[in-house]
Amino acid sequence: MAKSADPNSFRRTWDKEEFGKRAQERVDEDNDVDDDLAPPKKKIPVKRELLKRRDYEVDLDSKLNKSIVITKTTPLSQTGGYYCNVCDCTVRDSINFLDHINGKKHQRNLGMSMRVERSTVDQVKKRFEFNKRKKEEQKQKYDLQERLHEVQEEADRVRQSRIDRRKEKKRKADEEEEEQLDPEIAQMMGFGGFGGAKKNN
Repeated sequence: MAKSADPNSFRRTWDKEEFGKRAQERVDEDNDVDDDLAPPKKKIPVKRELLKRRDYEVDLDSKLNKSIVITKTTPLSQTGGYYCNVCDCTVRDSINFLDHINGKKHQRNLGMSMRVERSTVDQVKKRFEFNKRKKEEQKQKYDLQERLHEVQEEADRVRQSRIDRRKEKKRKADEEEEEQLDPEIAQMMGFGGFGGAKKNN
């Protein structure tokens, strides 16, 4: 807006060139917005890895039965619940944490798609053979009666060693007592020793 040349005139006068530029800028911005609303051009799809098996153990038990003091300044990873460092979020219970770890969002953040590699017939047969061998090895390793017998023998061994240690300790104590006692003084006083233990002669 420009001032009029006449000082007594109270009417506004407009600078047509300046407002013409502003109007043109607005039209250009509207055209840019229309381009944004237009159907997007096809983007090249991101190639993600196929879904893989986890190679680590999920830790669900480390925070059980523990009290934590949470303040306003406590980092998100140390607040109550289970923290996912990949997605930077906290989940309140173990079931939801497992659901999150196995979910689409978490797998995408890891760079994996939810598609699984298709197995061939040979791979399935090999896996069956491997599982069969593993099961047989476990049966051989874990024979219940044999294991109970070993545990019983170990308990007997521990008990016997305890008894032997007690006997040895008692024998050493008796020897030390006999060494400390002078036989002549004991005979004058009329007793064989200060201990109250019975001796087999």
